[in-house]
Amino acid sequence: MTREQYILATQQNSLPRTEHPQFYPVGIYGWRKRCLYFFVLLLLVTMIVNLAMTIWILKVMNFTVDGMGNLRVTKKGIRLEGISEFLLPLYVKEIHSRKDSPLVLQSDRNVTVNARNHMGQLTGQLTVGADAVEAQCKRFEVRASEGGRVLFSADEDEIVIGADRLKVTGTEGAVFGHSVETPHIRAEPSQDLKLESPTRSLVMEAPRGVQVNAAAGDLKATCRKELHLQSTEGEIFLNADTIRLGNLPVGSFSSSSSSSSSSSSPSPSAPRQTIYELCVCPNGKLYLSPAGAGSTCQSSSNICLWS
Repeated sequence: MTREQYILATQQNSLPRTEHPQFYPVGIYGWRKRCLYFFVLLLLVTMIVNLAMTIWILKVMNFTVDGMGNLRVTKKGIRLEGISEFLLPLYVKEIHSRKDSPLVLQSDRNVTVNARNHMGQLTGQLTVGADAVEAQCKRFEVRASEGGRVLFSADEDEIVIGADRLKVTGTEGAVFGHSVETPHIRAEPSQDLKLESPTRSLVMEAPRGVQVNAAAGDLKATCRKELHLQSTEGEIFLNADTIRLGNLPVGSFSSSSSSSSSSSSPSPSAPRQTIYELCVCPNGKLYLSPAGAGSTCQSSSNICLWS
């Protein structure tokens, strides 16, 4: 580097600079600033509307510290007051009403209660419909409110009625398709007891005897064909002040003839017959014969022949 070049270089550095420095503004100006203010104002309006809607929803739904509307959250669970509708399945352990009001489950079609085991299989079902109430289970029981005594139970094998009294108020009575086993049949006070078989026979059997008792009324047995009183090992005992056998045929007796004739009206001059003899035919038919000094049953044997 020569001396001249050094002098020129030092002279250039010592000269004052006449150029002014350039300053750049910091910030958002123009249309960008206006857009930013618009978005901030829109966000503020949205926040105010959301806050107003939230307050309105809380007011309408009646949100409180304990719950929402008719729904209250307590220590024992959830308490729901008034009419409620569930659009989806509801899973709860226990449902009960208030002590002073009933529990009502209402549906436009039917109400079905299902019980399932741990594998999800259906073990019991109760359906309350418009036409019928159906229960599907292995055993159905109705118990008393006090003591839990079984009043009614039904399963595939038998039906048990544990009430003190079974009362059938239908006009047609009770109809049984097969045999009925009972130790006692009794009518209500001041009512008649009637056992009737319109088209078939009526059979009452017992290993130690059948007792029919009418303490304050009449005992009447009526049939169309035959009435059988049978005792295989004992006797048939009729104990009464008066035993009447009505509609028995009456034979006539004539001292001049040993043959008998059918019953006829006595003549006006003949004395009225008041004493008769009870006769039995070989086939078991009973008939009456006018009493005489001896037996007159053989004289009226024509009744046995025509029977």
